[in-house]
Amino acid sequence: MFDFRQLRYFIAVAEELSFTRAAIRLHLSQPPLSQQIQSLEQDLGVRLLERNKRNVALTEPGKIFLEQARQILAKADEARSHVVAAAAGYSGQLRLAYTVSVSFHPALPQTLLRYGQIAPNVRLQLSEMYTEPQFAALLAGQIDVGFVRDEPLHAQDARGLRLRVIDREPLLLAVPIGHPLAGRKSLRLIEVAGDAFISQPRELAATLYDSLVKLATKAGFEPLIIQQAQQINGLLALVAAGLGHALVPASMRAVRLAGVSYVALEDSDAYLLLAVACRIDDDSPALRQFMSTVAETATVRGL
Repeated sequence: MFDFRQLRYFIAVAEELSFTRAAIRLHLSQPPLSQQIQSLEQDLGVRLLERNKRNVALTEPGKIFLEQARQILAKADEARSHVVAAAAGYSGQLRLAYTVSVSFHPALPQTLLRYGQIAPNVRLQLSEMYTEPQFAALLAGQIDVGFVRDEPLHAQDARGLRLRVIDREPLLLAVPIGHPLAGRKSLRLIEVAGDAFISQPRELAATLYDSLVKLATKAGFEPLIIQQAQQINGLLALVAAGLGHALVPASMRAVRLAGVSYVALEDSDAYLLLAVACRIDDDSPALRQFMSTVAETATVRGL
């Protein structure tokens, strides 16, 4: 069976219509070139070239084979490029999940934008998912990487995952615009100890719920949670309606909803983790390239 080398030799002779010029082009002496062409013709059982001492010409089968040989080599080069790109993490597939609150943080769009520039041939599958379900999906091999808001609760899960912390995002108190504290630049949580709070259900968003409870407990009170909303942006609508306050990450300032004022918290633990998680044993090139992009983006942002 002929090989790629013979195809390249044949194409050179067919294009030059001269064994001498083809040999010079291939940096090869003429006798081995002639032997390879003869071997190719014997293997095919077809004469591809008519030659005499002065001229070389393609036979009709030779003209057909020339086009086929070019296509075969082009396909081989394409396959090589795809394999090299996949090995470098520039192609393939990456399944990425993120919590709703992360969609407002600049780390997500900036990382995706940069990654799209570096690896445009990687197929990204994006999905919204709370933090704990992300850990379960990672360990089950259902997603490849996730933007999460907490560390794994269970030690066994933590051993199977790798986390890169990219931010400790300040928490703000979203208050109704008519509240006396709405115009403040900052406050301590104890100052709203007797006020009503709005939160997400703990079974959906344990991280933010637990942050509210822990901060309130540290301040010496139990938060009065009178209403819940499943999505974090839904909290703001209820705040705007004057139903109570909500604890939200600072990136939620991007949601400029009429009737809502954001006040910084002076409490030292008032922050929310932002990390990127993946399986510790996942060494796929696309994931390695993505994690490298995460680190690069975090460095640019000074994190």
